[in-house]
Amino acid sequence: MESIEQHINLLPKDGDVRLFPHFFRPEESDRLLHALTENIAWKQEPIVIMGRQVMQPRLTAWYGNEGKAYTYSGVTMQPLPWTDALRFIKSKIEPVAGVVFNSALLNFYRNGNDSMGWHRDNERSLGPQPVIGSVSFGAARYFQLKHAKEKTLRQQVVLTHGSFLLMRGHTQENWYHGVPKTARITEPRINITFRIIV
Repeated sequence: MESIEQHINLLPKDGDVRLFPHFFRPEESDRLLHALTENIAWKQEPIVIMGRQVMQPRLTAWYGNEGKAYTYSGVTMQPLPWTDALRFIKSKIEPVAGVVFNSALLNFYRNGNDSMGWHRDNERSLGPQPVIGSVSFGAARYFQLKHAKEKTLRQQVVLTHGSFLLMRGHTQENWYHGVPKTARITEPRINITFRIIV
């Protein structure tokens, strides 16, 4: 099994982000993409941005251990029980991440018009220096990072079908991340960010 140390930290300072681009085999990734598309209770919910309510530009779902609710941007999500596919993915990434995740936020990007704005996963419920395991299936999309204070510090990687991105240390304190819109992408993508609600 690949270790974290085999993968270079993508950030120049103030954080730790490692990319495993082919973590899941192609046929395994195809199977998981199908299972997640068909068996997840997807919905589109409004969020509050700068005091204004807008619909999220993607579909979302929240799964995890009982009692691990999650609140962000004015939305509180109650966890649905783990599916077989989510349990399988979780079991594969936990030995590499070195933690046991108790919840997961799922995002369904229907095409390149769906996106994720700049944000940090720094809610108090995630605790200090949260470890976040991000798994992607489907269309490859750019994942961008920018430093919270030094605006010229930026990084961009492509999250491919079956990839695993691990964020840890001071990353959420010091770096924003997002997934921009792109007219070139017409295929769907599913991303799961496994978390620990404390």
